[in-house]
Amino acid sequence: HNVAMKRIAILVGSQGRGSNMANLASACASGRLGAKAALVVSPRAGTKAVSRAEALRLPVEVLSHREDGYAERLLALLDGMDLVCLAGYMTLLPGAVVEAFPNRILNIHPALLPKFGGKGMYGIHVHEAVIAAGEAESGCTVHYVSERYDEGAVVLQKRCPVLAGDTPESLAERVLDLEAIAYPEAAQIALDRL
Repeated sequence: HNVAMKRIAILVGSQGRGSNMANLASACASGRLGAKAALVVSPRAGTKAVSRAEALRLPVEVLSHREDGYAERLLALLDGMDLVCLAGYMTLLPGAVVEAFPNRILNIHPALLPKFGGKGMYGIHVHEAVIAAGEAESGCTVHYVSERYDEGAVVLQKRCPVLAGDTPESLAERVLDLEAIAYPEAAQIALDRL
């Protein structure tokens, strides 16, 4: 019997390169993740992430959190989605959206939460903080999204060493390699729990 394909929406930000979005989409396309990348939502047109999504022939909707009725419009776009994955999405999701998708919204963070999470801890800032703190290891965390930054329950973590002589950029590259493995794996775990 044919089980209806699970549908994933991926929310990107205006700054990112779209690497996690592309990884999730290719995991879906290859069957490594048992779902369809059904929608990409971006706050702006013409970003790197949008160009990548279009190259992958993914449906893209542009919706800025600054627009009136953002929560209602986002909920309408996400209707029928099984899982929502944040990939470089920097804004706190409206409470109504979080409530509508309990344990169905994931985010990936480029550090081992609860360390190096919270407001202002994104992108290269995270890796700078990890190195400054003298940590022996870092990695990435996929977690459920709550109404506060980086505080939802952890689904999966992957670890890598912080090497002597690491720059924030070299550490970022190593963590990004882990993210490519961790996010599709965590999305599958989350879907299997539904």
